[in-house]
Amino acid sequence: MSNREYDVVIIGGGPAGLTAGIYTARARLRSLLIEKAVTGGLIVNAGLVENYPGFPQGISGVELTDSMNQQAVKFGMETLLAEVTGLELKGEQKIVKTTEGDIVAKAVIIASGSGRVKMDVPGEEEFTGRGVAYCAICDAYFYKDLPVAVVGGGNAAINEALDLSKFAAKVTVIHRRQELRATRILQEKAFADPKIEFLWDTVVEAIEGEDVVKRIRLRNVRTGEKSVMDISGIFVAIGFKPDTDYLKGVLSLDANGAIITNEKMETGVPGIFAAGDIRSSSIRQVVAGAGDGAVAAIYAERYIIG
Repeated sequence: MSNREYDVVIIGGGPAGLTAGIYTARARLRSLLIEKAVTGGLIVNAGLVENYPGFPQGISGVELTDSMNQQAVKFGMETLLAEVTGLELKGEQKIVKTTEGDIVAKAVIIASGSGRVKMDVPGEEEFTGRGVAYCAICDAYFYKDLPVAVVGGGNAAINEALDLSKFAAKVTVIHRRQELRATRILQEKAFADPKIEFLWDTVVEAIEGEDVVKRIRLRNVRTGEKSVMDISGIFVAIGFKPDTDYLKGVLSLDANGAIITNEKMETGVPGIFAAGDIRSSSIRQVVAGAGDGAVAAIYAERYIIG
């Protein structure tokens, strides 16, 4: 087996991919995990994960996934920092095309998760990195004692608001509905935080500024009333889109672009599996992603052994 050939290639280094790596490497399968950014996935943005079993005091997303990574590496998993650009089939071989060249695998586990959905409003692209952000735990410190906004009403948005409130002078959560979709415990924390305010039934129509963001233009979806809010930063957390553009025509995807699997994490192509947030009907929880990764790894091993 050449150094570009593996038993299993795992695409994505979040909890699903790392757990798959623990299982496949421990099964003595030659395993390669490919990650394009930071090992750990989106959960590294979580300052405190309170619902992962075994950590009654909670644990940071970075610590949790770093431990998973160490465990997989201990069993022999290799890692490649690259972006996957395509997936081709050559008989029973899978050719994983990356920015660092082609990798050949007997089985592939796709666990590359989802990316943030953008608002697609004027100024969003222009001011990204200059007042428009998608990760509070990464950028909150830059807004110390400044007013910021968070767009969204789910768990991700409320977690962003709670992280930002530790630094910002004021955090305004802008939500297009009248009530949040976040879990009750997160809602309770946010409503109890004196720095967090809520602007209901409202959407952002434009982001404006000079060198950096200075203001946002808003519209009330019920009344149509328009307003302007002076702001130093805006954090967008309105949803996630599976990273599957390169898989169109190769695998069956649902209407949102997520990969359709069965209970064994098998896709419609023998030897290709999917796990975690990229999978259709995923509940987007760390523990579920880890479970998916274990299931995918076990059935990938059975596929390879035949």
